[in-house]
Amino acid sequence: MFKEDPHFCCASGIRTASALLLAATLMGGLAYGQNPGTLLKGDEHLFPLGFYELPKSDEALAAMAEAGVNLVRCHNRQDLDRAHAVGLLGVVPIKLSQGVSEALRAQVEAVADHPALAVWEGPDEVVWNFTAYSGLHRKLGVHKTPGEWKRQTPEAVAYAEEQAGVIIPNMRAAAAFIRERDLQDRPLWINEALESDVYYVRQYLDFVDITGCDLYPVKGDKRNVARMGDATERWKAVGRGKPVYMVLQAFSWDELGDYYGETQTSYPSFAESRFMAYDVIAHGAAGILYWGSHYLKSDAFRQSLYALISELAALQPFLTAPGVPGVSVHLVEMPEDGGERGVACTARQRGEEWLLLLVNEDDTKHLGVVVNGLEDLDGQTLYALYGERALTVSSGEIVTRMMPQAVQVWCTSRAYEAPRDGRTFGE
Repeated sequence: MFKEDPHFCCASGIRTASALLLAATLMGGLAYGQNPGTLLKGDEHLFPLGFYELPKSDEALAAMAEAGVNLVRCHNRQDLDRAHAVGLLGVVPIKLSQGVSEALRAQVEAVADHPALAVWEGPDEVVWNFTAYSGLHRKLGVHKTPGEWKRQTPEAVAYAEEQAGVIIPNMRAAAAFIRERDLQDRPLWINEALESDVYYVRQYLDFVDITGCDLYPVKGDKRNVARMGDATERWKAVGRGKPVYMVLQAFSWDELGDYYGETQTSYPSFAESRFMAYDVIAHGAAGILYWGSHYLKSDAFRQSLYALISELAALQPFLTAPGVPGVSVHLVEMPEDGGERGVACTARQRGEEWLLLLVNEDDTKHLGVVVNGLEDLDGQTLYALYGERALTVSSGEIVTRMMPQAVQVWCTSRAYEAPRDGRTFGE
């Protein structure tokens, strides 16, 4: 007996144009573009493809821009000047937790009018750092034994409450100062750890615009890349629907030093990096940034990331567009063939062109992947980008097969391919 398994209808964060306008109004009229969280560069809307790294050489910075990176981390006006010179935008970290200090005033006023500034960044993993951060025990001696926050000991709970009572009001005041000085009303983003505490994060939600988390799952023999979609969904829920930026892995854990106790070099393969990027997009992420590339010892891995960024950059017209309503995916297979997560999907349309993204989040193959809701494409051909397959839409659907943790990117035109060296890394 066959089953029709409704694993994951399209997780695209679909919003109508009126809903997008309402969201922009509620969030202070931010210059987000078509989807909340997108960047605005002149009249061009951009899905953030960023790096925390700002290369020391102008040549390396230009290579990032050439690959399709559009956002880099900048600390001062000089950094923003360098980014601007090669056409990049900047995200500037601000120490909100110290309140409206003289240092914060000086930093904000020095860069607020810079044309390359696109996003303000609050303190990284701020809630994690006063709740579950292992350094509270290992470095600071605040907690007597490891894991006190997870055990919810009275001491750990009291410490977190004390810290939040100072840090969050300081952040609120600093955020208000930025709003006052930034006449372009650029968005404020705070990145957290995957499991940062919901109670405290929601205490600062009303004065930030973008949330999200970092997750680096490739470590030694552990390569649970399918967690990325779950993480994106968690932060959509934590943030009550605010745009989510996901921070992905651009390093091997052994490169970070002895603190993490890793000795095995384990970079994500190109296929794994591609899976993680498309998985968070399929689940509605509003932007992607990469952390750890400043530790990189492998140029081959760097080039694999640049190959992926080039692929994503070629899809910018679709990534900044809202999801197409009514498109869904289900699996037709024997009961014993079912997986844990299923297939995530999102469909995007720009003008006459369509993009359909499918991500098999399971470690099992699915040989009956049916995508419905494509009646507007009946009789048209969808091409598998970076592959040879083509499918004709019939009766509002296509049927495809997917191997474990596979990604399929279908488009009405092959013009959106951007092949470059690096796509075979880790094979």
